[in-house]
Amino acid sequence: MVSRRGFLGVIARVFLWAFLLCLAVVVLYPLLWMVLNGFKSNSELFGNPFALPSSWSFESYQKAWNRGVSDYLTTSVLVTLTSTVATVFVSAWAAYGLTRVDIPLNRFVTTGILGGLMLAPTVALVPLVKMFQAMGLYNSFWALLILYTAFRIPFTTFLIRAYMIDLPREVDEAAEMDGCSRWTAFWRIILPMCKPILTSTVLLHILFAWNEYLFAMVFTSGAGVQTLPVGLTSLMSKHGTDFPVVFAGMVIAALPVVLLFFLGQRYIVKGLADGVGK
Repeated sequence: MVSRRGFLGVIARVFLWAFLLCLAVVVLYPLLWMVLNGFKSNSELFGNPFALPSSWSFESYQKAWNRGVSDYLTTSVLVTLTSTVATVFVSAWAAYGLTRVDIPLNRFVTTGILGGLMLAPTVALVPLVKMFQAMGLYNSFWALLILYTAFRIPFTTFLIRAYMIDLPREVDEAAEMDGCSRWTAFWRIILPMCKPILTSTVLLHILFAWNEYLFAMVFTSGAGVQTLPVGLTSLMSKHGTDFPVVFAGMVIAALPVVLLFFLGQRYIVKGLADGVGK
């Protein structure tokens, strides 16, 4: 006979799986509904929004692509990739200096960098707009690149520094005895050892830059420099009555980051656990 403890364990697992299944439905159903409605016509969507499309037509996706989504996608990819490289590289170099080099006032420098985590973007909007206008960078790709990099360096440095702290000092001593410069030791030894946390920070920054809306809305107004979040808002205002086109644009915008998250979620969790957990 099954013991009482074993029976309660089976019941607990059944409830756990039922809860996880319901949670998966709650998360995935809106995405699936959005994808399906992108294949419908406007009349079909309003007639029965929860039914399957009567015909699988990519017309709405083609319209969304031709009405600006392709340009928004290109800008988002460019801004995301360049800001990711800049942020992770500068943060890793800063973390290396804070953990592997004896610099004066190390703790004050660390506190100053991490103090950037307390600066709310909304507080700095007005002076930043004035500054970028005076520098001629307003409504340009460079404005987003600088902002995305500057506001993410404190958080990224915090994560990488937490990981580097526990790397053995003997590695640096051995590299110095072999004649390695600081740059060589950082590039060829320390960075490869930090691969888990670097992967996590890259994925986290991509998720941030891809979905960021406030800076992209305030600092870009031209159609050629708008990212996907702002571009989709513009698409909705221009073609708000053509809902299948709007849904198709949302699917195109969401697909890359959804795929990236599913492919890289275990690296995010592992890197954060190895870094912050230390």
